[in-house]
Formats: sequence, C-alpha cells, structure tokens
Amino acid sequence: MTQIVNDFTINIATANGTGSQSANLILLHSMFEMGVPVSGKNLFPSNISGLPTWFIIRASDAGYQAPGDKTNIQIVMNKDTWLSDVEKVEAGTIIIYNEDVKLPVERDDCVALGMPMTKKARAINPKLARMIANMYYVGGLAEVLNIDNESIRAAVSQQFKGKEKAIELNMQAIQEGRDHAQENWNCDIGYLVEARNKDPDTFLIEGNEAAALGCIYGGINMLSWYPITPSSSLAESIISWIPRIRQAEDGGATCAVVQAEDELAAAGMVLGAGWAGGRGMTCTSGPGISLMSEFIGLFYFSEVPGVIWDINRTGPSTGLPTRTQQGDLAMCYEASHGDTQFIVLIPGTVDECFEFGWRAFDYAERFQTLVFGFGDLDLGMNRWSTKGFEYPSEDMDRGKVIRTQEELDAIENFGRYRDVDGDGIPYRTLPGSGLAPMLYRGTGHDEDGIYSEDPEVYHAAMQRLRKKIDGARDLLPVPIIREEKSKEIGIIYYGSMENTIVEIDDMLESTGISVSTCRVRALPYHSDVEKFVSEHERIIVLDINRDGQLFGILRKEMPVELLTKMHSVAFSDGLPPRARVYAEMIIETLGLKKEVAV
Repeated sequence: MTQIVNDFTINIATANGTGSQSANLILLHSMFEMGVPVSGKNLFPSNISGLPTWFIIRASDAGYQAPGDKTNIQIVMNKDTWLSDVEKVEAGTIIIYNEDVKLPVERDDCVALGMPMTKKARAINPKLARMIANMYYVGGLAEVLNIDNESIRAAVSQQFKGKEKAIELNMQAIQEGRDHAQENWNCDIGYLVEARNKDPDTFLIEGNEAAALGCIYGGINMLSWYPITPSSSLAESIISWIPRIRQAEDGGATCAVVQAEDELAAAGMVLGAGWAGGRGMTCTSGPGISLMSEFIGLFYFSEVPGVIWDINRTGPSTGLPTRTQQGDLAMCYEASHGDTQFIVLIPGTVDECFEFGWRAFDYAERFQTLVFGFGDLDLGMNRWSTKGFEYPSEDMDRGKVIRTQEELDAIENFGRYRDVDGDGIPYRTLPGSGLAPMLYRGTGHDEDGIYSEDPEVYHAAMQRLRKKIDGARDLLPVPIIREEKSKEIGIIYYGSMENTIVEIDDMLESTGISVSTCRVRALPYHSDVEKFVSEHERIIVLDINRDGQLFGILRKEMPVELLTKMHSVAFSDGLPPRARVYAEMIIETLGLKKEVAV
C-alpha cells in the first residue's frame, strides 16, 4: 500500500471527564517532538463531565493548521456517539475502537481495528481503568503510524510532570497497546509519521497562556476576573505565573488578584485601578462584555485607561459556550451606549497574543482609554507552535501623566480634559500626588472637568474623543500584507483565520485564482488597509461570524468610492474555520466557475 506521510487527520471521540485530554495531548506532543507540523483542536462540551468530546489532530508537512476536510483515522470510545461517529466517516477511513463497548462497527467500506482497551486497563489498575483505557489507542496509533517511543515518553513525561508512578503506569498501557496492534492488526494502514528536523527552541502553548505572560511582562498591577469559558484560563495562567516571575525582592506580591462577584464588579475594579495610576485588566467573553457595558462607557467618556481581553465564544445569549467565533468584533469596537469607539487589538498567533498582552497597557495609558484584546476559543484554548516570545525592550508608555508641580506649571491653562497638544489627548494627574484635583466625569463636562450640559461643550468633547481614537490608527499594529503580482483580488481577514488562510490561498491557487492577503491586526484599522483596498480590483472580507462584522466596519469607514469593490464572505458554525468552506464561498462570491480539488 502507498504510504501517505505526515498528511492526515485523526478524530478522537470520547466522553468529557474520562481523562482523554491527557491521551490526546500525548499524541499531539509526541508528533510535535518528532518535528512533524501538527495542530490539535479540542471540541469539548459545556458541562463538567459526561457529554461527548472530540479532539482533532492534523498532521501536515505543508503546515496547514485548520481542521482537515475529512477524517482519515477515527477513534471511537464513546458509546453515546458511537453509531453517529461510525456512520459519518467516509469510505476508506481507518476506525480504531474499544471492543469492550460492545457496539457494532458496521462499515464494510472502512478498515476497523478493535482492541479490548477497558479490559486491558482493568488488568493494570481497576480503579483507574476508565482513565488508562485511553492510553491504549495512543499505543495502537503509535504503532501503526510509527511514532517513536522516545517521543512518546517525552510527551508522557511532560503531561505528568514529576509523577513517576503515573508516567510508568501510562507508558505500560501505551506499550501494551503497541504490542496488541503489532500482533493483531494489519499495521500497514496507508498513513505514516516521519520525523522532520525540529527546532529545539520551539514549543507548544495556548493563546490564553501567551496573552497572560504578555500581560505580566506588560506590568499588570491588578487582575480582576469572573470565570467564564473560554477566558478563564487566561486569568488562571496569570495567577499561576505571578509567583514565579513577578515576586518583589522581599517576597511580596507585585500584582493584586481579585475574583469578583460578577462581571460588573470586575470591570469596576479595572476602572478604579486605572484611575489610581495602576495597570488593571480583566478577561471575559461576550456575555461578560454585555454586562460590563455601562462601565465600558464610563471608561470612554471619563478617559480612564484599562484593558479587557474578550475571548470570543459562539453567541448570541448563552449560545455555544465551548465553540469559537468572531462574533464580538462590532460590539467591542463600539461598546456601550451612545457614540463610542475603542482600540481593539486582534492577535492571529500566539506570538501576537504575547505581544498584544503587553502593548495593550501601553496603548491604554497613552490614549487614556479602554483597550480590548480580541481573541477567540480556537486561538485561546488550543496549543500552537512558537519559537519563543520577543520580550518588550522599550520602557512602558505611561502616557501624559503629570507627576510634579514643575510639570504642571509648564502647561499653560491646565484642565483635565483640555487638549493642549492638538492630538486630542489631555494630561492627567494621579491621586496621592498632591497636584490638581482628580476630576473624572461620566456626565457632561467641559475642558476643566466641570459639569456642563452646554450643547457646544458636549459637541466639542465628543469630537475630541473621536480625534483621539482616530489618531491611534497608524500607531497601532500594522496589517500583515502578502502581495501577489496580480492586483485583481485581495482578501482581508483577521484573528485566528491566520491559521487557515494559507490553505485557503493554496486551494484558490490550485484553481488558477491568485490573491493577495491583508490581515487586520487592530481597530481602528491602519491606513495601509485602505491602501490595500484601493490597489485591488475586488476585495473579499472574511469573517468567522454570520453577519460579516469586519466587512460592516470597513464599509462604514472606507471612502464611498471603494465600497463597490468590497464583498463579504462570512460563515460560522461554531467550529474553527475550514479552508474548503471559505475557498468555495470565495469562488461563488466572485461568480467564477471553479471547483476546488478534493
């Protein structure tokens, strides 16, 4: 049989709470240790235990990280989804299953490989059999795919750090799984893992943990949070890293952590920290942003710096709490009631999660406003490869803060909300400095911070706020542009679509469609985005939501003469974006008669 090397997708169907995540991560990390470009997608339920969960592993020498178009190897362990898992796979799929479940695998057009996983696990340790059973499919896969034992052991050791008994117990189960596969299966299944040169500096990390490290290196002083999937691991990562990298010389804490009673309180604490001159942050998801809305408006109008990370899940309402989407973009950009506009940083890689983690604080203080970090479940809660982070080399940007009487005297006609430099950004003093009174108002106010309902005063204040945020446009992260020779078609996208765009591009290229791409990394969008639109004949804007939210923002702000060339391709079903879905929608939107090769 012809062997397909490092180009396959594994779908592992288990039940939440059975310990399968450890087994799945061992498979992922073992292939990563062999230098194979690999990605993992955890599709888990929104309960504690018992509901179905799937883990998708894709190996791709081409570096594709989106879920594959089809499953090549299906693992079935969960009786609740057993029949549908078996039924859904295409002909020719390799099905590896637990024989002890006693359910049929009636697919004559597939290759079915069974193993009594539960029985074998009970023979090792009856109390832990439910957990250990998963390690048998790890061993079976390792044997048929030719994953080496050294990489398996490295992955097991990483998963069970310092727990020698757990390491040896799981290695025993994996070896028994290998032995069973060798003795009972035809191990020439048509797919093979082949080692590649691995950069020793690379490692896997979740986007939320990368953002957490960025926040810590950005000088976070106060973290307030209220648990909500999928943002909780960002806060938990900050909490776990603080004792290791942010202790004071005397052993004391350098960052306060408060688990608030609700999202409103968490936002209010960030507001208080910013008013006091600290670097405060909270993290949440769409429902939390909705609850924080009134405080978010107060940030904007009173001009207090702060940071909120929104890790998107699928809405509206409770929606699909453990699925991914880019459904909060428009809400974050113009959050709260009335006329508002916020800086939104949109990472597309774990490296950018780290970078934007610290830059968010600089932007918040420089522009005296709330800054959103915009992530999603796919980027935030799955593991991605990095060669390490580029740590901030410049000093923190604390913005226009007056700290001495001499500095205050140097400003003619100082007023808390007076624009003396023409950039829309006023100067501020901090409590405890003994300087001018700290006047921050969420009601109408003049340049001195005095209450006012004068129409002209209100109009002038709102125009200055617009000028301030608009002035940030070209100081925010520049878009990533990949130009082709042809200027016919340009694609604009953002965020975690970065992990699918290369495959989309290759699919389009295979049909003779050449495209340039532009990844927006911040709102308000950089002037280079407008230039990109003007230079191409037709523009496609990709969104992982139903309504084309970035498309709507661009149409609202772009010059009217550019609007006719812009088209929306938006799709959301809660899953990470699949390349074929978007490639086919792009072709249809362009009105071309092309067919993406299977």
